[in-house]
Amino acid sequence: MKYTDEFLKEMPKNDIHLHLDGSNRLSSLIDMAKRMKIDLPSFEEDGLRELVFKDNYANLGEYLHGFQYTCSILRDLENIEQTSYELGVDSLADNVNYIEVRFAPQLLIDHSKGLTFESILTATDKGLKRAQTEFNNSDQVKIEGKPEFHYGIINCAMRMFTENFSPYYKDLFSVMNYAKPMKVITMGAMEMVRASIKLRDDKALPIVGIDLAGQEEGYPAGKFKEVYEYAHKHFMHKTVHAGEAYGAESIFEAITECYADRIGHGYSLFMPERILDPTIKDKHKYIKNLSSYIADRRTVIEVCLTSNMQTNPEIKSLRDHKFKDMLDNRMATTICTDNRLVSNTTVSKEYRLAVDNFDIPLKRLKDIVAYGYKKSFYPGSYVQKRHFAKVNMQYFDKIAKKHGLNS
Repeated sequence: MKYTDEFLKEMPKNDIHLHLDGSNRLSSLIDMAKRMKIDLPSFEEDGLRELVFKDNYANLGEYLHGFQYTCSILRDLENIEQTSYELGVDSLADNVNYIEVRFAPQLLIDHSKGLTFESILTATDKGLKRAQTEFNNSDQVKIEGKPEFHYGIINCAMRMFTENFSPYYKDLFSVMNYAKPMKVITMGAMEMVRASIKLRDDKALPIVGIDLAGQEEGYPAGKFKEVYEYAHKHFMHKTVHAGEAYGAESIFEAITECYADRIGHGYSLFMPERILDPTIKDKHKYIKNLSSYIADRRTVIEVCLTSNMQTNPEIKSLRDHKFKDMLDNRMATTICTDNRLVSNTTVSKEYRLAVDNFDIPLKRLKDIVAYGYKKSFYPGSYVQKRHFAKVNMQYFDKIAKKHGLNS
């Protein structure tokens, strides 16, 4: 089925794998860097596109290079609020009316500048709430009948960090001077989860979930079992970056050790060559059993097509992406951007790539959109989330009919 750009742009969408520190407006990043006297490789948008935020990257290291600049400008409360607000506005311009914004607050904390867990997350919420209030009170909602805009915040723990990652981590290593590095890392993660739960419960901040990000190899999810168990027992939703650059056993650990409700990327699930556990003798059987288990539980895979292409040089053509295997195995998937700036993409662009390279009939397309709403970590009750999902899927049908599409 051929879908027009107009339909893909107009249909209601969500983005539940969206990094704040990888989704800045490029023009604003330049202005903020100038104001903070941060040196950039270029102070022109074209220059930064050529040198840092490219369409194609040689490897994951080059892809991550730009985060040193985005994180630097976000070590400022005014900039955090502005970036959050602009991300809400830019998402709405693409008819993305539900987003879950994730980042690692500990990369930004600097107590000497008043950058604490609470102040950072309050500034993030303030910016997103401003975008929400403006849109939900606009004629687009009140007269045109568009669904409202809502959002949640996901806090990321880092699988690995050193004292050079941020002032906070430097202080943590200094205080825990006699502990092994992995102990410092897991303690940092536990402190992030405790802060997230307390700020959610005491300050009513819409912190809807936690995530585990960073280098997979050498830092398995199982090392963070106690951290995720604490979150699990405090009714906090859980997602894990898994199978992005490591094998299927990483996804298995995320589900069995960390109670993951969703999986970020999951790209390596169908790659037997990436399974390194010597105890797994029949790799194909292992993948078959694991993928069936994930599909049966409707554990959503947060698929980021452009990002995967940019960080996995072995993918020569998008048609080779393992999204095809996910579709063939009837897995619950949703389409996300990962990083709007770093990957130079939007949700509409990601859907364009998906429908151009894979067989996705309208009913399946609707399911993919629906999973993003139904399996979201919506900051309200389950009943409210179901209602929000229903409203959006009714609007999806309306837009499909407008474009001559029948499900």
